Amino acid sequence: MAKRPGTAAEEAPDQQRLRAVAGYFADREVGETDRLIYERVRLGIMSALSVNPSMSFAELRDLLKTTDGNLSIHARKLEDAGYIACKKRFAARVPKTEFSLTAKGKRMFARHLEHMEALIHAAKGT
Repeated sequence: MAKRPGTAAEEAPDQQRLRAVAGYFADREVGETDRLIYERVRLGIMSALSVNPSMSFAELRDLLKTTDGNLSIHARKLEDAGYIACKKRFAARVPKTEFSLTAKGKRMFARHLEHMEALIHAAKGT
């Protein structure tokens, strides 16, 4: 079966890299919501939760070296977007808040990493 001209298999490496970079900016499924991930604290939350099944509010706050208020605001934005889940409970009358990535959050973070890898490869010329 003959390949059509312009398919990925027939493109020059430079064209493949250009397509990878252009695809990052034109990805309609990601759209505006992907921009949520770029802020330092939100990227930190997503990164930490991608390698831990869940983390407490205090663990995230200490890891990211941020204030309670700052973490609350950024976590709420990710929760509103459906990227993270927040579970609240009490332990010995002390409130405990646990965060975890949702299925959507895992997909969006994986897509973010794929795009970053494509950009890195394009920048390095590999």
